[in-house]
Amino acid sequence: MAFKKLLASVGFGGGSVETVLSEPNVLPGGVVHGEVRIEGGSVEQRVQGLSVGLQGKVEVESQDQETVRDVEFHRQQLGGAFDLAPGATHVVPFALEIPWETPVTVFMGHHLPGMHVGVSTRLDIARAVDSTDLDPVHVHPLPAQQAILDAFGGLGFRFKGADLEQGRVHGTRQRLPFYQEIEFYAPPQYRGLSEVELTFVADGQAMDVVLEMDKKPGLFSGGSDSFRCFPMDLENFRQTDWTGYLNQWLAEVGSRRNWF
Repeated sequence: MAFKKLLASVGFGGGSVETVLSEPNVLPGGVVHGEVRIEGGSVEQRVQGLSVGLQGKVEVESQDQETVRDVEFHRQQLGGAFDLAPGATHVVPFALEIPWETPVTVFMGHHLPGMHVGVSTRLDIARAVDSTDLDPVHVHPLPAQQAILDAFGGLGFRFKGADLEQGRVHGTRQRLPFYQEIEFYAPPQYRGLSEVELTFVADGQAMDVVLEMDKKPGLFSGGSDSFRCFPMDLENFRQTDWTGYLNQWLAEVGSRRNWF
């Protein structure tokens, strides 16, 4: 028995964990329901804690190098410690709140390339290797976010890519240690414009919409950026023609800078 306990302490013969999501599709500010299923190993073990959280792959820049790291941005404890008997099964239901700033992972009904966000499960066992599990969640845009995405589509912008970047967008309500950028190629009518990057920073009442405009390099001495940040009410956003709003802003900036 002592030998089996030693094996369990280095990850052999210990308990296992599996997380099952009732519905992986969710909106920012919503709740993901599911259950954690814990199976006992070949020896009795003491479970010191069980928790679920959210994790994403974030780009981190340091010393002119860019790396991708798994960043946890929310965690929720599920109950206290308990003994896990050999072969026993424990089922623990949960309701995990999704922060309003959680990045969108679904675009036009499809997974957004570059987005990796999931529910992580952590089983802390005394003197043993932590057992973890990661299950993807499909974060759909809020209605207000969808309105902005539809406006870009209506103007002819094409999706280029998306990523999560470590850092802060100054002047916004941001609380997470990273932000999402959704990049679009500009259509031909904005001939001096290369692309536009879009960031959403929401809370329970409103959302900051951040736009970064990249001018095509070579037209002048080099590329340059123009920024715009404006608040958007999550309830009354339908009162604004967002396609017209974005087109007017792009036209004004382009006219001032002789882009088009």
